[in-house]
Amino acid sequence: MLIFDAHLDMAWNACEWNRDLELPVSEIRKFERQFENIIPGEATVSWHALRKGGVGMTISTLLPRLHRKDAALTHYQSREAAYGVAMGQLAYYRAMVEKGVLREIPDSNTLKSHVEEWEANEAAAREEGSTIPIGFILSMEGAPPILSPGQIEHWFDAGLRILGPAHYGPGPYCYGTGSTGGLKEEGPALLKEMDRVGMLLDVTHLADQSFWEALEIFQGPVLASHHNCRALVDADRQLTDDQIKALIERGAVIGCAFDNWMIKPGWTIGVSDPKTTSVEDIANHTDHICQLAGNAKHCGMGTDLDGGFGKEQTPHDLDTIADLEMYASILEKRGYSEADVKGIMSQNFIDFFLKALPAG
Repeated sequence: MLIFDAHLDMAWNACEWNRDLELPVSEIRKFERQFENIIPGEATVSWHALRKGGVGMTISTLLPRLHRKDAALTHYQSREAAYGVAMGQLAYYRAMVEKGVLREIPDSNTLKSHVEEWEANEAAAREEGSTIPIGFILSMEGAPPILSPGQIEHWFDAGLRILGPAHYGPGPYCYGTGSTGGLKEEGPALLKEMDRVGMLLDVTHLADQSFWEALEIFQGPVLASHHNCRALVDADRQLTDDQIKALIERGAVIGCAFDNWMIKPGWTIGVSDPKTTSVEDIANHTDHICQLAGNAKHCGMGTDLDGGFGKEQTPHDLDTIADLEMYASILEKRGYSEADVKGIMSQNFIDFFLKALPAG
């Protein structure tokens, strides 16, 4: 079964954490054990592991963020620097495309042919050294690299198809996780320009007021790439039931995140034992969204694995992203139909993007 992961910070891992993502995860871990206090935890993701696990489609990000101990130092001090870094991460993806590791998916026709190729040749696609690339849709998490709303078209022409305007704290256009507030002065213009060029809105990380104001202004397709449910884990990083219902009404797909503190109530970063959280716990969030929707068409996966954390903050029974297939078995045991399982593992996001992306 082809798997679609709707949120991975691959270029950030390669460029900021200096990881050779073509290696097996075991070799990345071995190399990094030489250094103390550099990487937050053992790696779980690489292009090699994605291929091995059948993850043939991703949303891969441009992430203008530094890996530093102090939160204040994780943000670039100028937006021009953030722009430069994002362009550098884009260059990494293009280098992987040139090498044949990746295939960029800018439009629905390319997506359709890519999925058909993977599904027709899945065994071969999983093999090390396969000539069938891994597909990715380019996203940006946080908008500091977008120097003005007028630059949206520049980024769209560069391949950017999805924008999450917020990340952690206040941003240039709105407010994100851990902060409160609505759209800033240029926020409405940013969203209107996204609408005009056909760039999709990812509501992940939007502060509550910014979320509702964004949905009021933005009229195009909306997704939540990596979000869980506030009804199960009470924190502003999660979606409320009203937010989930609003997204369902807009035809969105919501990708469940595999970050332990977002999965289980009371789980504390740096304190709680990873063994207390399992992949089974994530299904509770999928179940909750399905109950609100009355169907399974609005759920997917956006694992966010290695998104500023490693194995120490990942469900204990998932060693690497190659193990994602176990989620299908968990859903089957909970009574999900074969069609619903395929939908959650990949087809829901595929169907969403077949409609939302330009034809090409």
